[in-house]
Amino acid sequence: MERTGSGCSISGRALAAAVDVSHGTIDNLLSGAVKTQPARVAFAIADTIGVDHPVLWAEVGRSVPDGGDLPPHIAAAP
Repeated sequence: MERTGSGCSISGRALAAAVDVSHGTIDNLLSGAVKTQPARVAFAIADTIGVDHPVLWAEVGRSVPDGGDLPPHIAAAP
C-alpha cells in the first residue's frame, strides 16, 4: 500500500493485523472483489491509515448508525 495519513507506509498484512482481519480481507478490498465491511472494520481501517471514514467508504443504509458495532469514540452522543 502507498501511504497512511501520517505519511508512513503500511503493508496489507500489517493493516490486517492492526484491524484484526485476515490479510485476504484487505487483499479483496484492494482488488475490488469485496466492497463493504462491517462498521467496526471500516472505521478501524480508516483510523489505522489516518484518514476520515468517508474518504474510503460511502455511507449506505441507515442515515444514523445504530451504534451497535461502532467504536466508542465514534458512537453517537446521547
